[in-house]
Amino acid sequence: MRVLVIAPHPDDEILGLGGTINRLINHGHNVTVAIATKGWPPLFPDEQVARVRTEAIAANKTIGLTDLRFLDLPVTKLHAIPEHELNAAFSQLVEDVKPETVFLPFPSDRHEDHRQVFDAALVALRPVGTGSRVRRILCYETVSETHWSAAGLEKAFDPHLFVDIGDNLDAKLSAMSRYASQVRPAPDARSLVAVRSLAVWRGSVVGFAAAEAFVVVRETWPAGSDPLSRD
Repeated sequence: MRVLVIAPHPDDEILGLGGTINRLINHGHNVTVAIATKGWPPLFPDEQVARVRTEAIAANKTIGLTDLRFLDLPVTKLHAIPEHELNAAFSQLVEDVKPETVFLPFPSDRHEDHRQVFDAALVALRPVGTGSRVRRILCYETVSETHWSAAGLEKAFDPHLFVDIGDNLDAKLSAMSRYASQVRPAPDARSLVAVRSLAVWRGSVVGFAAAEAFVVVRETWPAGSDPLSRD
């Protein structure tokens, strides 16, 4: 199975589904992670951008990923890109990867980049052309973004799918630790304690030692396929 993970920023992919990526790779699936944005000076000095990119490569290598892509769209400036151009960037990505399963950020996340990436990617994933190959679209949760939406005013993250990452949690935490510039001490939401705690909590809901949770955007059962297969 070809899997595409779209992350607005470096570390979103590990926070949201580092354990699931590791599990998928261990089961022989082809996983591509695409990091959508890149920092720009003077808000983000070149040295900082280079450091985070190096961390991203190391983090994703830790969970076994071999196909990491950087789209280099300007962080916090996606709104300034003409909509058709932004949509086209993700359409080209989908065309190149030809995924069957796609993971996206949740549209009610606090950061505007997360929302804009979701919207543009969903246009690219319309069930026509290459998008018609996609059987499953899921949204992941990102601590410090997903849980800071306006409660009661915006759609809450209410997961439908839980993936057992009991055997993959250590790999996720090890990968997250590679993002040294992004990790914070507890009780910060981006601390390793918080990341572990969320995984344990999500697991406890469904009887797993640890889990990552997802909202299902779309899932199809094409003729001739096993409708209950997750492959």
